[in-house]
Amino acid sequence: MANYQTRDLQMRALHNLLELDRICREHHIRYYISDGTALGAVRHKGFIPWDDDLDVVMPRPDYEVFIQHAKEWLDKPFEIVCPEHDDKYAGVFAKIIDGSTTLIERWGFNQLGGVYIDVFPLDGMSNHKFMRKLQITLYRMINRWIYLYNRDPYKRGHNYTSWLPLLIQKVFSNRKLHQLMRKLQTMYDYDKATLVSEFDNDGRGTVTKDIFGTPTRILFEGHEVLGPEKMHDYLTSLFGNYMEIPPEDKRRIHNYDFVDFNQSYHDYNDTRVFK
Repeated sequence: MANYQTRDLQMRALHNLLELDRICREHHIRYYISDGTALGAVRHKGFIPWDDDLDVVMPRPDYEVFIQHAKEWLDKPFEIVCPEHDDKYAGVFAKIIDGSTTLIERWGFNQLGGVYIDVFPLDGMSNHKFMRKLQITLYRMINRWIYLYNRDPYKRGHNYTSWLPLLIQKVFSNRKLHQLMRKLQTMYDYDKATLVSEFDNDGRGTVTKDIFGTPTRILFEGHEVLGPEKMHDYLTSLFGNYMEIPPEDKRRIHNYDFVDFNQSYHDYNDTRVFK
């Protein structure tokens, strides 16, 4: 049972998005709200009522500049966390977090931070269907390995379920896994590619670059942010009939294991142990 109200988490994460929007406009960084955030902007004029996260994508060239300078650009208490800055980071893309808060996604997963928004790189994809499927398959595999590397191997007990995490932890380092991921994602140069994808949605949303086009104004919770130029085409590629409300049993909710809006994760006494 979550120890927070979804709306409270949404409103706290909204500040992260507005801070990102501020520095991207100031420093001419392209970004687009994406996935459920883009859907919420169109269908609900803000958050999907049951959704509790925010997603943003950046073309790879902009993403690289952003992660290089975000530490100096972000105002406190906001911070950037990403594999490029921290060899021990358990995620596969950047997050902008509110450093005055604490959030634990899963007790058995070695990641501690604050209320966050996800920032995905938008990368080039092959024009060949087989190669695109291979790219997505390899992404899912390496992503899974990174998760297992950072998961408590004994999460489900001292039995056969611990074998694969222990093997991955023995064979790889976190840094090596992230190097493999980066090499895969940047296989095709963004500027030369016709098709682009954020990878994390299993290939759904792989579209021609013009679908994203020029970042375009759209209202989200009463604030003007930026989204894909051809929003209808983008949302259709992801969700099909995106204006249809899904039944309750199809609504995706994170239900984070722990959230504290009043304590910084830097001060949190994390007693979890990972082998």
